[in-house]
Amino acid sequence: MIGLDIGGAHLKAALFDETGTLRDLDQWPCPLWLGLDRLEQAAAAVVARWGKPCHVAATMTGELADLFDDRADGVRRIVATMRSALPTAALSVFAGPRGLVPVDGLPDCAEAVASANWYATALVAAAGGDGILLDVGSTTTDIVPLVGGGPLHAGYSDAERLDSGELVYTGVVRTPVMAVAHTVPYGGGRRALMAELFATMADVHRLNGTLPEDADQHPTADGRDQSVAASARRLLRMVGDDLEPAGLLKARRLAGHLAERQLRQIEDALDQVLSRGSMADTPPLVGAGVGRFLARRLAERRGAAYCDFEAHLPVAPALRERTGWFAPAVSVGWLAFDGAPHKHLCPVAAPVEAASYSRD
Repeated sequence: MIGLDIGGAHLKAALFDETGTLRDLDQWPCPLWLGLDRLEQAAAAVVARWGKPCHVAATMTGELADLFDDRADGVRRIVATMRSALPTAALSVFAGPRGLVPVDGLPDCAEAVASANWYATALVAAAGGDGILLDVGSTTTDIVPLVGGGPLHAGYSDAERLDSGELVYTGVVRTPVMAVAHTVPYGGGRRALMAELFATMADVHRLNGTLPEDADQHPTADGRDQSVAASARRLLRMVGDDLEPAGLLKARRLAGHLAERQLRQIEDALDQVLSRGSMADTPPLVGAGVGRFLARRLAERRGAAYCDFEAHLPVAPALRERTGWFAPAVSVGWLAFDGAPHKHLCPVAAPVEAASYSRD
């Protein structure tokens, strides 16, 4: 059985055996805006790695790609592509509160299927106790209160979650630097950033030494390599500067400031969510996603307890880090077993105290 998280930029997959034990994890680039053939290629890579699955449970956010007329069109066409790519597998699709539904029932619940991957993660994370899920991915950040064994969200659709602060369009890889700040301290003054896609937050976090290995699977903004020097060159171009002998230090200083600005975006949204008054002022933070090093840093700053998404899950040590990175794929896979994650989870572990900020 394979759990899939079909994003607009990546296909993330979790392999389970017949007992519900997680066996392997991987992800492949899947730039859906370039065409559904990219999803076909990624699905073929899954089969090449693990063989043909008997059952596939899928959740998605890829329906947002501008390849589609609207979200419902995206859901339908993505599912049709997966049925064609995996014709021998029983395919079910996650529809939030309705759980996993067979694809034949899709016409009645396309709106519930659209961008529901956060809900799957929240259901599994909530088995570890109350807190706030912070899933910081390559493109977006989800902030979900967890209360009484489930999500206590104010919005469900992307539009509602943008309004509530529960969806923040910032991530540690694909987000353009110009989306994080308009001006920055530079050269003793304040300088406007150029409104150009010269650099992304992957360059920022690479310069800071915090970007996990293999997190950045897409071409860079200038099509060049992913070295520290190349990231510095791209980032300095945002302020109209070139990489000179002393430029690396300037670029690192700028990267540190921009990472702080991104963290503040997430913290402001967290404060908005907490302002509803449904939880304590300093609830434990549960970190997921390839950028969860920001969640750890935020917990440390606020004096909050912190635990990783997979802390209470029965996962082999070698898979633990990627389990947290690929939380929706893992979650929808576990939900496919009897529809109840609690049957496959170990007893709840107490959150550990916030650790010092370190490389994820």
